[in-house]
Amino acid sequence: MRVPKAKGEIPMSNASTAQQLVVICTMSCKEALIELVPVFEREQGYVVDITYGPGGGLAAKIRSGLRGDLFVGPEEFSGPLIEEGFFIRDRRTPFAHSAAVLAVKAGTAKPDISSAQKLKEALLGAKAVCYSTGASGIHFLQACQKLGIADVVEAKLVKPRPGEMVGPVLVRGQAEIGVQQPAELLPVPGVEIVGPLPPELRQTIVYGATVFTGSTQHDGNRAFVDFMRSHAAHEVLRETGLDPV
Repeated sequence: MRVPKAKGEIPMSNASTAQQLVVICTMSCKEALIELVPVFEREQGYVVDITYGPGGGLAAKIRSGLRGDLFVGPEEFSGPLIEEGFFIRDRRTPFAHSAAVLAVKAGTAKPDISSAQKLKEALLGAKAVCYSTGASGIHFLQACQKLGIADVVEAKLVKPRPGEMVGPVLVRGQAEIGVQQPAELLPVPGVEIVGPLPPELRQTIVYGATVFTGSTQHDGNRAFVDFMRSHAAHEVLRETGLDPV
């Protein structure tokens, strides 16, 4: 009996000749790429070797020698690495936007965060808060600095377990308020998103694909970037919590 090919599987006759594309990706894009990469492989004939991790951890590994063809993540991490020469300055292509949002455990009261003052009151009233070390956490702490409560909020921080997102901390009841991006909160059952930061404190997180200095996969890099900006990718990006460019 003939066994049907799995989604995204490259035919055996082409597998040995398919070119490999090495992608380093932050966790906030993981859900989208889990679905999109097999489609790209099937349509473009590449084999994608992809590594996921938190932005700060990946940046540290890149500085310590981790290399690839493309880095997929927010400019908060790609920007400094461009300045340090790890990525090519004019080869960063944006494909999606996002923003930090507040979330709570499903079934609990949702705080009023409709204004900067209301957000401040909610954070001061919370016993414990959880936020990431990624772009959303960076923006959240900048907002807390503007509110004059950064030290107070940092003292309430409950850190996720190694390799864990903010959502599970909320589900366990260890924190009353969590801050992360929708793409990282939506996959977690038992979490409800309250909404983004108030307009006066809100910042846009820009996601892009940036080419590593020294990458020789010129055609593959361009094909991947074009795919991430295609209409086919837009639907998946939206479904997984990112706003396509």
